[in-house]
This record gives sequence, structure tokens and C-alpha cells, in this order.
Amino acid sequence: MTTPAPYLPATSPALSQADQDALTDLYVRGTPANTLRAYERDLIYVTAWKMARFGAALDWPESEATALAFILDHARDLGDAPDEDIARQTAEVLIARGLRKSLACPAPSTLDRRIASWLAFHRMKNLTSPFDTPRVKQARAKARRAAARPPAPKSAHPITRGVLEKLLATCHGSRRDCRDRAILMLGWASGGRRRSEITGLMREDVSLKEFDTSGVAWLSLLETKTTAKGETPRLILKGRAAQALVHWIEVGEITGGPLFRPISKADRVLKRRLTPDAIYQIVKHRLRLAGLPEDFASPHGLRSGFLTQAALDGAPIQAAMRLSLHRSMAQAQKYYDDVDISENPATDLLG
Repeated sequence: MTTPAPYLPATSPALSQADQDALTDLYVRGTPANTLRAYERDLIYVTAWKMARFGAALDWPESEATALAFILDHARDLGDAPDEDIARQTAEVLIARGLRKSLACPAPSTLDRRIASWLAFHRMKNLTSPFDTPRVKQARAKARRAAARPPAPKSAHPITRGVLEKLLATCHGSRRDCRDRAILMLGWASGGRRRSEITGLMREDVSLKEFDTSGVAWLSLLETKTTAKGETPRLILKGRAAQALVHWIEVGEITGGPLFRPISKADRVLKRRLTPDAIYQIVKHRLRLAGLPEDFASPHGLRSGFLTQAALDGAPIQAAMRLSLHRSMAQAQKYYDDVDISENPATDLLG
């Protein structure tokens, strides 16, 4: 067997080859696919950073000095740094390789994620991480505070009911239109599903046993960002959204396998599943057809739009969260707060 990647358990002489293979397989199956992809991207980045900065490969465990240099290099804007600044030179190498966008100070969340991945690699190898030392922890906290910025919304605007209706109006009679209508309505009405959740659905995850009698479809998500496998409650789809989904299943002749699939230029349904990026392209395409700017909203607008509309309609936040599957009340409350403050009578005191 080839040597496992640093985000997988290191080989151990105490384990047989079969046990080592089983442990590696357990890590892969027990780690969400999105997390594995993030680990791979972060590993590529930190490996390239150290080679450009120190001319050396990663060490296991890594030194405290290297960890501090990584934090310092990513805790300031390098646009004004002199050309001979080693941090700037390193950043320019990463930009040339397409691993970094600019010399601007990265968002604290980006730095936090890369450090968290690097720390996780050490834990998987059963090694002490330099990011756990008091001095590095303190430097990381100071860097986070120094680079603090207002959080940018994941979607420029929420796709509220009115906007959604405009997008749906662009879906006419082709198979592509039927598919896109079902995606938009399911993504919105089932609680604001994430892209990976939509594309991860299989035909077997949809129950239509009650559709003929009550017009209801049930969805079984394998897992979400906030729920583990087997712990995600079933979600309900009613009315027009359920009808759109059933129509797509019939038109697309989806008897099993991926629920949402690519469609050829000849309007033929393919067998493979859509990628999460395809949902982004679908939303952008429908925005353009509806006469709205392509950057008016992103797929996350389906999620933020569902919660915003729930607040506008006076639905209790607990009811909305049962569908959105938000784990944090504070996170969901943000959408309600944006609506509540505009309706607050105290905002009209001056007249």
C-alpha cells in the first residue's frame, strides 16, 4: 500500500497491513467528502508555502518557529511590504502558482481553516502540534483580532419568495427546465439546502408513498454540515415543490441512482450526478434569464432566502430551523434580526 496522505493515519508497526488498511478506510469513510477535499487543498497550500519560504518540505512534527512564521506571513497586508520582504516574495510565488489570490491579508477564517487542517494532520499522525503551544496560540489569537473584519454574506441577496418566482418563471418545458425547477423548489422549500446536499440526493432518498393521497414527498438526507450520517431527520416537501420534484422524476425517468443529473445539449438525461458547482451555474443562468445580475445571489441565497421569508411571514424560528437544520440558534437568528429591525417601531421615532 502507498504511504497514506498526511490527513490520513500514519502507518504503525503495531498494526498488521490488513488493520492499517482498515484504519485508513475508516478515516476516509468517517470524514465528510467536503472535509477531505479541504484537507487536500490546505495540504497543497502549506506544503507550497514552506517550500517557497524555507526551501524545505514539511516536517512531522513541524517546528514552533515554522508555525509562527506561517501566522506572521498571513496576518498582514503584504501589498505595502518592500520587494525584499520574504513574506511578500513567498506570497508572490503562491500567487503565480494559483494558490493565493492577492497580497492582501487573508480572511481570519481562511487562516483558521488552514491551521486547523495542519493541526489535524499532526493529530492523525499522533504527533504534538506546534499550534498547541502557548506562544503560537497567543500569536494566532492576536492575528485573528488584528485582521478582524465584518463577515461577508455568502450570497449578495437572499432568494426570497418573490425572487424565486422570477427564477421559476424562466423554467418552461424542456427536461433541463423541469430539472432546474425541481432543484430550485426543493432547495428552497425543504429548508434551504446546501449545494452538496442537493447533489448528494439519490432517487432512493425520496419517498413518494404519500404523494398520491396527500401531495407530500419525504426526503432523507444522508448527512449535512451540521448532522452526522444516520442522524439527519427526514424533511418534508409539499405542494408545488413536491409536484415539481415528481414531475422531474417522471420526465427524467429517474428510477434509481443520482436524483439530479447533467442534461446533454440534445436534452438527454445523463447517468452521472450533478456537481455542486453545477448548482452555482444553474442559479446564475436562471438569474440572467430572469433579468437579474448574475451576481445578484449565489446558491446560498436559497438558504438565506428561506429563513428570511420565514421571518417575513412570521413563522417561528424554531419551526424554520427544523427544516433548515441549523444547529445554532444564534446563526439562524441573524436572518430574523435583519427582518425584525426593519419592522421595529423604534426605527421611526424621528418620524
